[in-house]
Order: sequence, then C-alpha cells, then structure tokens
Amino acid sequence: MTIQRSRGAGPLEAFTSRVDAVPSPLVTSHHLAGAQDVQVLVPVTPRASHLKEPDRDNGPVNVIGIRREDKNEWERRVPVVPADLAALHAGDGIEFVVQPSGIRVFGDDEFAAAGAAIDEDLTGAGVVMAVKEIPDELFAPAVAYMFFSHTIKGQPHSMPMLRRILDVGATLIDYERIVDSDGRRLVHFGRYAGLAGMIDALWAYGQRWRALGVDTPMLRLRQAMRYPDLSSALRDVEAVGQRIASQGMDPRVGPLVVGVTGYGNVASGAMDVLRVLPTVSVGTPELTADVVSRADGRSVLVTVFTESDTVEPVAGGVGSVADYRANPGAYRSVFAQYADRLSILVNSVYWHPASPRLLTASDAVALQSAGARLVLVADLSCDILGGIEFTVRSTDSGDPVYVYDASTGTATDGFAGEGIAVLAVDNLPCELPADASVSFSAALRGLVPVLARTDFGRPFDSLALPPELASAVVAHRGELTPAFSYLREALAAFERSR
Repeated sequence: MTIQRSRGAGPLEAFTSRVDAVPSPLVTSHHLAGAQDVQVLVPVTPRASHLKEPDRDNGPVNVIGIRREDKNEWERRVPVVPADLAALHAGDGIEFVVQPSGIRVFGDDEFAAAGAAIDEDLTGAGVVMAVKEIPDELFAPAVAYMFFSHTIKGQPHSMPMLRRILDVGATLIDYERIVDSDGRRLVHFGRYAGLAGMIDALWAYGQRWRALGVDTPMLRLRQAMRYPDLSSALRDVEAVGQRIASQGMDPRVGPLVVGVTGYGNVASGAMDVLRVLPTVSVGTPELTADVVSRADGRSVLVTVFTESDTVEPVAGGVGSVADYRANPGAYRSVFAQYADRLSILVNSVYWHPASPRLLTASDAVALQSAGARLVLVADLSCDILGGIEFTVRSTDSGDPVYVYDASTGTATDGFAGEGIAVLAVDNLPCELPADASVSFSAALRGLVPVLARTDFGRPFDSLALPPELASAVVAHRGELTPAFSYLREALAAFERSR
C-alpha cells in the first residue's frame, strides 16, 4: 500500500500553502467517472484586480453604510475592515458611515481613525452592507442592501424578508451570487467555516473522549472562538500534533482517523488544519479495518471522500459526476461502509433534498449498536435532517455539541451519554472573526467603488454593473431580477401560508 505522510506543516505554513504544496490524498474513483481530481485545493482569496475597474471619471454617488451585526452575541464580523475602508476613503473618495457596536471585532475607534463617521443613523447611505440578515423593519425605499440573505434557494424562513424588500422598492445584492464566469464564488467565508470547524472538531473529540473517561492530546485545544486569532489556534494544533507523533494516542482510543467529504472552500479550510498534524493520507480502497487496526497511533489517518466514493447508480454500472449532479435521485449512498472506520467525520458537502443522504438515522442505529469507533460527526454543512439525517438541529457557538442516541432518536446537549456526538454550529466563521473579516474584505474591496458610483435609481438593465456584481442582484426597485424570477413560486407559497 502506498501512502503519503505529512510530519506537520507548521501553523503559518499551513495557512499560506498553495495547491502545488499540498500532497494529494490517494483516492481512487470507483463508482463515478469524471470525479474531481482529489488534490486538496486551497483557494486563493480573489484580489481587486480580478474585478472590473470602476469609472474613475465619475465620483461616488452613494455613501456606504456598514450595519451593526446583531443576530447573536458571537457574530462579530464585518464586511469591510478598517484598513480597507481607509484605503477606499483616501484613494476613491468614498464616504462611509458605520453603526456603533460593542461586540464587533474591530472597534468603533478603529473605523473612526480610518475615516468613517460613527452614527446609529444609516438613512443617508445609498448602499448598506452587512454580513447576516437584516430585520424586515429596517429596509427603506431606493436603498441597495448587500448581505447574505439566504433567499436564493427559496428558503421559507427568508421569504417574509424578501417580500418586504420588494414591497418597499429596495435593492437586494447577495454575496453568495458574486461569481466569476465559471460560477465560482468570489466573496465568501467558506474557508473559515472549514478552519473553525476543524479546530472545533478536534477540540470536541477531546471533550467527548474525556466524557467517556479517556484523556487525549486534544484536551490542550480550545474552541476556535476562544483564541485571539487563527495563528494562535494553529500553534496549539501543532503542539497536539507533536504530542501525537511522540507519544501516540491512548490504545483505548486507537489511531485518529478523520474523513473529510468534499473538495470545496469549506473542505480546504478543514484540510489546512489537518496538515498541521502528522497526517497519513489514505485512499478509500486502502481505508480498511485491517489498515486502521495496524496503524501505530502516532499519525493521523486522513481520507478525502468525493462523489465517486459516496454514491453509486441505483441501476448499477458506472455513473458520472455530471449525471449525478443532474439526476441525484438515480443514485444511492454507499458511504456507510466507511463510517465505522472513522473517528471523526467532517461533512462539508451541501445536501439537496433530491440527493441520497450520506448517513441515515438507520445507519446511526447500526453504528451505535456495533460499537463503532465513530464518536463525532462535525457537520459543517449543517443541513438539518439532510446529508447527515441525525443532524436533527443546528447548534450555536455557546453550546456547540449534542450527543445523538440512535436507539431513542434523542439529542442531548453536551458531550456525555450514549450515541454519536454531533457538532452542527450554523455560523462557524464568526468563531474566527478578525481573520475571516480581513479575508472577506480583501475579496470585496474591489467592488466597493462600483457600488459607490452606481445610481441604483436607474432600471436594472441600465445599471452597467460588472457581470460578477450584476449576477448577485436578486431584487431591484420592487421587482425580482430576471435571473431570480424563479423565486416567485416560493414567494407565492409564503403568501398562501399567511
């Protein structure tokens, strides 16, 4: 058997690594043809040069407002950080007004020093930027709002907000749909969901085993939000890796085996953390009970699962990734065969209701009854009753884990009890608020001059927005834009339910 070994990249090296520096896990495609090359991709934050330059002959027409986040006490992020705001203010003449906040990771004084006005009142702003959803009552006519709206999939809980935006004649721009010509997202927090989620998963693994009466090297770790920054967290992960390499895992626990599903931004963040550990990359054909039992406990076994490993055609034969994505109902999950060999499952794959589940509640019953070594599922996708059917509810950073007892179908907060521990925090990037905000702001910065110079009083076809921004305009002046006309059905369903 051929394996690839990593002695631990070190925290800063792991954080700045690029694709050509990443060892490729040995995953063989055996269910689907045309699977993604399984080399772990580390996306490079898109820079302003990737975006269309604004017309500098025309001065700003909009003041940019930055709203205070208030969804919960852990949401401390900001879409534009003070350093970028200062450069935009000085270089492009853009005026900013920032709502004061007592919890934001960057203080009011930092924004004031950067040139922003600090004011509770954002009514003078033509564009209002935020991270999370904005309360319905705050939308005003003729203002462009830019945030993660959670509307583009027709999510029922967001339809009242979309209805309000349309009723008042505002404009909605959703970060999730700022994409390049190949449909790849340019402005996102996904990698930080993976980074925070993997740090939390290792921490939670240690806490779960402590509740079961065994101490592991992971007890050194804290939850991601308890660190001042990502580098501090990675230094602790590196120290854990050194202890694993020198002393090994407790024989009662056995070797740490981590499975990561997916190969997108979230999975890449998780892999950045794992590369700090002394890892051995194992392909799915080699991930056998015998290999796990013979591992010496001084390395962390890591397997990356793609569609080729998790599904197969119901009718038999060899399918393809393209066919699976077009016809997910024609496929069934085959992932359960690997689950009993894992210690931690890190799920980063978005689930569509037409797709087969990665693990069902029945799978959880079988795993628990057999005393499987899987003690933690870190469901970073956090689709409730979705790809992991026993992700029965989301959690928050204050109470991030519950134990799912498959024999009774009940979930109990904390780390104790019979069953599989589930980490299902639905807002993971906020646990690394400074690092995540800096990265997000760097990707967004090139679009801010465009927003400042655009007269959103014009019809949509006359806005002359660059393609990556035009693709993100969900609603304008009280109407859905053509690309999002499909949301009429979800809105109609909401109207009928009132």
